[in-house]
Amino acid sequence: MNQFVGLGVALVTPFSDSGAVDFEGLEKLVEHQILNNVDYLVVQGTTGEVATLSAEEKTAVLDFVIKINNKRLPIVFGVGGNNTSDVVNTLQELNTSGIDAILSVSPYYNKPSQEGIYQHFKAVAKATKLPIILYNVPGRTNSNVLPETIIRIAKDCENVIAVKEASGNLNQIMTLIENKPKGFLVISGDDDLAMPLLACGIDGLISVVSNAYPKKTAEMIHAGLKGDFTIAKEKHYELFQFINAIFEDGNPSGVKYALSLMGICKNNVRLPLVSVNQNTQNNLDRLVNIIE
Repeated sequence: MNQFVGLGVALVTPFSDSGAVDFEGLEKLVEHQILNNVDYLVVQGTTGEVATLSAEEKTAVLDFVIKINNKRLPIVFGVGGNNTSDVVNTLQELNTSGIDAILSVSPYYNKPSQEGIYQHFKAVAKATKLPIILYNVPGRTNSNVLPETIIRIAKDCENVIAVKEASGNLNQIMTLIENKPKGFLVISGDDDLAMPLLACGIDGLISVVSNAYPKKTAEMIHAGLKGDFTIAKEKHYELFQFINAIFEDGNPSGVKYALSLMGICKNNVRLPLVSVNQNTQNNLDRLVNIIE
């Protein structure tokens, strides 16, 4: 579990002007993370626009990242959905070579009860021997996984080793930290809250902003984990306006525009997402120009 303490990056999926996966841009992005002290890579989460990738593209992206990474960092692969049997089947059929853990989002759209969420993850946990990071993001799923449900899952499913917590509810997250089983990791899913949550006792961050600024994000997380909040606070505020700006007009549209300014990948997303508006572009132009 210690390999998932620290900074993970939720990788974007670069696209060419024709809409195909841009593997050259993906290679640049992966190297950008590895060379700047990220602790692990997260492939095909929400930020990777996984909902718009075909099954063949998902496999191709994963295989390419595994190849480029060449065992340098742990890899977390996103497998989730709102049809439990489909998630179970996907995990049972998955070639797990090169994958170190699974990130699995709580079921969306169906709005299951807490018992339904528990039973879903119980089935998912039985479908794989890999460690699982549960993902709670009620702003997208419209279904909040309560601390008592996460704790119940953690106690009953030994390979559910962590939660990516993106509820934005500090009281809820602190309740979870206070009562979680020993060794169970609580990882922030919100870039803007990571620094204060480090003081509360989280174990790291799965980040969007790290796509663009892995070094500064890593410095913030690693300093906070060591209790050095002078450095952690400094890096947080160096990135704070940028964090707000990249989410202003949709994710990953904002961070992809920033990455295009840096020459890492093109500013292309797939529908139903669209590129950021002119005001957001102007703001990101300014911020990328002033952030060292």
